[in-house]
Amino acid sequence: MLTFEQKQAIIESFPQLTRKEVSLKRLNYHFEDSLFDKTVVVHHLHPNGNGFVYVGDLPQYNADNKGLVNIREASEEDLRKIIADSIKYLSDEESEEVREESPIEQEWRNQEGQSLILMHEDMLWNIYTGLNLEESFASQSEAEQYLREEGFRPYGA
Repeated sequence: MLTFEQKQAIIESFPQLTRKEVSLKRLNYHFEDSLFDKTVVVHHLHPNGNGFVYVGDLPQYNADNKGLVNIREASEEDLRKIIADSIKYLSDEESEEVREESPIEQEWRNQEGQSLILMHEDMLWNIYTGLNLEESFASQSEAEQYLREEGFRPYGA
């Protein structure tokens, strides 16, 4: 496991990131050139070595519901890749094109004929009942899991 100082040195080797101190001696690193409101790439790097990197809904990572992956056990190579992927996700047009390939709006129905709309908006996966927002999720897989648990299936699939 990398030490706090080693992780800090790796993170600070990315000139695009700006360090900001937060409570309990933790550090956040922001990507000010983000195309989105979200600018925190490294979240709560702690002197004990724990911390998180924002990866949104990138499919190659097992992120939590906020789009964060834990970097406590990350190797130098893994940490560099995760941070590079995060910066690319928040800035690159190619990443934007990948997100646009995902269904932007999808109807889901249950056996009673009720329908919900799954919509990808502003980096969130929102579920609507008519015009009313039912739920929001950080990833498509979480939103789809919720819909399936509620008895809904993609309409026309």
